[in-house]
Amino acid sequence: MSELNGRIGGVTQGYDLHAGWNGERLDGRIGGTFQGKDIKLTVRAGDVDGRIGGTFAGFDADGDVTPQSVSVRLGGRIDGDDVHLQISGDRVRGRYSGRIDGKTVDLHVSGDRLHGRIGGVLDGKDVNLTLNGVPTEVAALAAVCAYKALEDQQAQDASAASNSGG
Repeated sequence: MSELNGRIGGVTQGYDLHAGWNGERLDGRIGGTFQGKDIKLTVRAGDVDGRIGGTFAGFDADGDVTPQSVSVRLGGRIDGDDVHLQISGDRVRGRYSGRIDGKTVDLHVSGDRLHGRIGGVLDGKDVNLTLNGVPTEVAALAAVCAYKALEDQQAQDASAASNSGG
């Protein structure tokens, strides 16, 4: 079994990502034991489906994954985000969410590492993953899933803080 390990975000505001890959299923954890989400993705003949998080506090992943591209919907049809990535050589580029309110994905493969950034210079998050045999397209999708989980948690924390402030 191959292992995907690393971090999305910084030291204080980031999530670890640890998952096993058996050639068809990516199974693991984004974040820690208490604050984080399980990740379960199944890839068969270019089709991916799965769940990040639990039944209530989570989101679905559904779409297409090939060695050249990722086109996946995270979440529901109304309250969800699109992921469109192009993979060419050692580069993974694309968008997460929409054209206007979305984030740029700019990742690089160097040896056994996938690294780069999702989002802009100020509001983005660093990606630093060790692939250990996990396909680039699966690792890139997992990185975006971790980014979404982290962004969702930060939005929830900010909302809770503003609601308790007064």
